[in-house]
Amino acid sequence: MVHIPYGNTQIDFDEKDAAVLTSSIGELKAVGSGSDIVREAMEHPIDSPRLSELAKGKKNCVIIISDHTRPVPSRDIIPNMLRELREGSPDIEVTLLVATGFHRPTSTAELEAKLGRKIMEECRIVVHDCRDEASNVQIGVLPSGAPCVIDRLAAETDLLIAEGFIEPHFFAGFSGGRKSVLPGVSDQVTVLGNHCSKFIDSAFSRTGILDGNPIHTDMLAAAKMAKLAYIVNVVIDEEKKTVAAFAGNYETAHRKGCDFLLGYCQVKPQWADIVITSNGGAPLDQNLYQCVKSMTAAEASCNEGGVIIICAECADGHGGEGFYHSLKDCESAGELYAQFMATPQDKTLPDQWESQILARILIHHRVIFVSRPEMKDIIEDMKMCYAGSLDEAVNMAKDQGKRSMTVIPNGISVIVRD
Repeated sequence: MVHIPYGNTQIDFDEKDAAVLTSSIGELKAVGSGSDIVREAMEHPIDSPRLSELAKGKKNCVIIISDHTRPVPSRDIIPNMLRELREGSPDIEVTLLVATGFHRPTSTAELEAKLGRKIMEECRIVVHDCRDEASNVQIGVLPSGAPCVIDRLAAETDLLIAEGFIEPHFFAGFSGGRKSVLPGVSDQVTVLGNHCSKFIDSAFSRTGILDGNPIHTDMLAAAKMAKLAYIVNVVIDEEKKTVAAFAGNYETAHRKGCDFLLGYCQVKPQWADIVITSNGGAPLDQNLYQCVKSMTAAEASCNEGGVIIICAECADGHGGEGFYHSLKDCESAGELYAQFMATPQDKTLPDQWESQILARILIHHRVIFVSRPEMKDIIEDMKMCYAGSLDEAVNMAKDQGKRSMTVIPNGISVIVRD
């Protein structure tokens, strides 16, 4: 029996002949609490002084924190960061800057669920707005040629630090580290320039790849220009609990965490006609936009012309009007992809990258989406097929003569690569 995450529940699937691809994260056993793991990492920072040393003489500090789309265990991280900051500078003023990137604003209720009431009462919290030109300022030009424009609070603080978590990312290689700045607290002009069609099309802009990845190169440059001084990034298990932590330099501490994770989540493809996956359940499957990530894991193990089946609740709908309409209004996935490739960097459209990757998948595979009945019209509008249950989806695929099957229970927890 395979358990496939779906919202806050799971779908049980029993197919004896299916290959199953999972990460080995479940083998990690935490020693102590998540807070203890973070504290230990912060006591031995990588290529960096202790945070308490960095805080000395500083009047204010901005901590970039993750938004509602990321299951970062902030309650393990932020109290430890605050303690060290105040050891070094007892009166330091701390602002938590929510790294929404190009996502919708995080609500107060979502912040309270993430941080807890104590932290919310203790710190000033600002939600970054990539579309508010007045709140952002240019600090340089990226290697790609795009302007590097970030939140003014991040640019002007005495000390800029960040929390985060490291997981495979479908075009940036891995999440965490430099991503707190770009796209986390960057202006839309910077995000759009970095996520241009040429970069998304690169063979190096794939899950688990950093070297040679043009998107990663831009992100590192943005972090350097922003003077990101220190990070605390964690690795979480399948129950979203902290099992490892890496603190210190935004590049080398992050890279050490990526290398650590790679050893647990890289799997070889098991090529099949039908590949079933999920986006890891809530909060990561809250909308269709986020679910393109796990589709790329399925894509990496699906035979040409095969069927990808994804199970996701999508409690928050499609996740972006531009994303939705690009697929709904196009003639075909192939036509849409060609349109994006003809779009210059400085004309990149909002959410174009997500649409481009989904179009790439649809050019080569039929996608069947298992979700709530309310999602049926949206899914079909976006050139995919709807199924009310996993059994129904499998039968639909088999009706097309597809037989061999691979299951990737959590598509965002693995790197499928030879």
